[in-house]
Amino acid sequence: MEYKLIPADRYDDVIDHLRNTFFADEPLNKAAGLCRPGVGNRELEHHSLETLSDGLSLMAIDEDGRIAGVILNGILRPGDTERALAQLELSSDDNFKKIFELLYTHGLQSKLFSRFGVDRAFDVRILSVDARFRGQGIAKELVRRSERVARDCGFPIMKADATGIFSQKILRSNGFEMLSEQLYGKYTDAQGQIILPVEAPHIKLQLLYKRLDENEADTEAELAQQ
Repeated sequence: MEYKLIPADRYDDVIDHLRNTFFADEPLNKAAGLCRPGVGNRELEHHSLETLSDGLSLMAIDEDGRIAGVILNGILRPGDTERALAQLELSSDDNFKKIFELLYTHGLQSKLFSRFGVDRAFDVRILSVDARFRGQGIAKELVRRSERVARDCGFPIMKADATGIFSQKILRSNGFEMLSEQLYGKYTDAQGQIILPVEAPHIKLQLLYKRLDENEADTEAELAQQ
């Protein structure tokens, strides 16, 4: 398996991969009924392309050049989430709004930038592996290599909104820690109805982080041995 940064001429292939995997299978997307397997979502695709344009995303490709997995990473700066939340009000897709209102409001409540005294974060936004390639450690390797990119680019911290138990386990196995969490069963509207009825075993959203300016020598030694 080859791992490399995603070039612009593979963006369409990445979106096609996500249409057949992540878009329909991700716990919040599934709970909201955002889209069906193989069918895209305009706003989710726009969000993905914006992330790809930051030039920090990676893909795993097999010997035939097929995409086995991707990790979409973006740059997050102070004020970005507030602007995204305001922009979300213009969306006509209620299901998309349900998902991202949760992600954005939870992100703001965590106070990431003031808590850690940083001015930008390496934001892990989408982690997806084709079902045909699962169980081979591809997701974990994509996270590892993303950390290397983050360090090379001088980011002081990585963060991720981990919406399902599998991404939470993978990120934690790569040294991420929990900053805050939201139980889906307690995320309700004014009438007490659950807004996103996520299916078990996915029971909560976790905002996870990893400092890159601590224990750097140990981490670099570990990466060098791989």
